[in-house]
Amino acid sequence: MAVAKKVTINDVALAAGVSVSTVSLVLSGKGRISPATGQRVNEAVEQLGFVRNRQASALRGGQSGVIGLIVRDLTSPFYAELTAGLTEALEAQGRMVFLLHGGREADQLLSRLDMLLNQGVDGVIVAGASGVGSELCERAAEKGVPLVFASRASYLDETDTLRPDNMQAAQMLTEHLIRRGHQRIAWLGGKSSSLTRAERVGGYCATLIKYGLPFHSEWVVECESSQKMAAEAIGALLRSSPTISAVICYNDVIAMGAWFGLIRAGRQSGEGGVETFFGHQVALGAFADVGENALDDLPIVWATTPAREMGYTLADRIMQRIENTDVQAGHQIVAARLVPVK
Repeated sequence: MAVAKKVTINDVALAAGVSVSTVSLVLSGKGRISPATGQRVNEAVEQLGFVRNRQASALRGGQSGVIGLIVRDLTSPFYAELTAGLTEALEAQGRMVFLLHGGREADQLLSRLDMLLNQGVDGVIVAGASGVGSELCERAAEKGVPLVFASRASYLDETDTLRPDNMQAAQMLTEHLIRRGHQRIAWLGGKSSSLTRAERVGGYCATLIKYGLPFHSEWVVECESSQKMAAEAIGALLRSSPTISAVICYNDVIAMGAWFGLIRAGRQSGEGGVETFFGHQVALGAFADVGENALDDLPIVWATTPAREMGYTLADRIMQRIENTDVQAGHQIVAARLVPVK
């Protein structure tokens, strides 16, 4: 059985009628090559089926075309959406994404970073890295590799970071409900250990204080991201405080559970019903990490910061750092958008 010969860069150069160094310059995108020469090389590459050896290219001092991505928690819907957007944007630019699961331990993240750096990647993105940002930055700086972080909260300092504005999203959502006439607004969902929740609750509380509205600690209820538990929690909340007219939910799972809980309690969600104390509808607000088109068609007002769109922005950021080493690290905050009840 005949074995197909592997096409080499020499074959491409011979077919295009140029030198090997010219082919290398065209493939790396460096140097001053005329459009006609570039076209001949690319046509030869396509005709011969040449596959570029990215690792060898990196060892020669060029770009490998590979971006490393370490995701701390692949089960998180936020980071899954962000990864999808990032990969889509980078692949559209001819880049390959090398994805690793980081795990929750600091030494695991450092080990994954070392693995990527040793593979000669052009840049690294870390999605979720609480408490080890400076160590990761030092490792990447030693190799001269750009490093960008994507996070859900503002726990990273002195790093190049992209994150949602959780406080602004909560303020916007709470203010919308207040302007709809709600004055007794509760909070449901999330765990007290969550930094994202802390920022959102901070925005909610600050807005209540701004408008001189009552804040009760018993109206801020922790709850696992479970529809069943959210349904039970909102039922218990309304039994103990029946005058509550609106509830802000930590995420879409909590919001869905709360909606079922309101139906069970005969308090279907809606924008109105604040003129009475008992038997009125209860309005729901919630945070979402997806675009408007992907939201559930429920009577809920949403503050959405689409994670997939953040992935697009993240791709632009890492490419800026790769192409221009003088670009300074900085914090980029993505504002939320309000999606009212349809």
